[in-house]
Amino acid sequence: MLLICVVLWSTSGVLIKQSTLSALAIVGARSAIAAIVLLFFIRRPRWTWSLPQIGGAVAYLVMVLCFVQATQWTSAANAILLQYTAPIWVALFSFWFLGERPLPADYAAMGLIGVGMLLFFGDALTPAGMAGNILAVLAGIALAWMTLFMRKQKDGSTLETVLLGNLLAAAVGLPALVTSQVQPADWAILGFLGVFQLGLPFVLYATAIRSISAIETILLSCLEPILNPILVFFVIGETPGRMALMGGALVLAAVLGRGLVAARPRKRESSIHSPAS
Repeated sequence: MLLICVVLWSTSGVLIKQSTLSALAIVGARSAIAAIVLLFFIRRPRWTWSLPQIGGAVAYLVMVLCFVQATQWTSAANAILLQYTAPIWVALFSFWFLGERPLPADYAAMGLIGVGMLLFFGDALTPAGMAGNILAVLAGIALAWMTLFMRKQKDGSTLETVLLGNLLAAAVGLPALVTSQVQPADWAILGFLGVFQLGLPFVLYATAIRSISAIETILLSCLEPILNPILVFFVIGETPGRMALMGGALVLAAVLGRGLVAARPRKRESSIHSPAS
């Protein structure tokens, strides 16, 4: 089931690239549709209006705004891989936010990711490409904070946080959709993004995560930043630069290595790796 989630999440890059709409319009429509899907499964959401629930929703809003715009401005590979640095930001911030001391593997991973991020910015980039890379990093930081706020929650389901985040994103983005000239193909893209790329995978993820091991979760989740740019390459022929490929390899190796080391001595963590992109 988690493999299905990963494959569906991976379609974000190719679909966003093919839409003629602005990032804000895409975010609004996709999140509005995803919210309807989530409401169908949640039925009666529990709104606690606690700081962790609201903070997680705001972090989700920032994440999706940054990621969609980053995907339009830079390569799909850069956008997803730079966002995928989120687990390391979680390790960095959790020391003072959750009181969890980082593992030695966290520090090693941070060093590798730092080098990897420099390589991403080493390619010859247009101003838009540079801005896209920066937004992708911000998306990763926002994803980290969403994860931290979710782990801080003691009185509510994380799906409610995702639902609230999508409602916020819809409120922010739908006005841009209303003023846009939407082509028939765009409606098909928005429908797929909302139902199959975002809404349904969250429901499947919440179910699957209870029945598989932490190592399986980490290994399967690492497929998303690989499948995303591969789909973009085969559909529209976009290829990342050589430096970005090397940086991406370092980021993936660091995140995967850190995840595998952390999964052994510790209880499985309930973290979102990159589903919302």
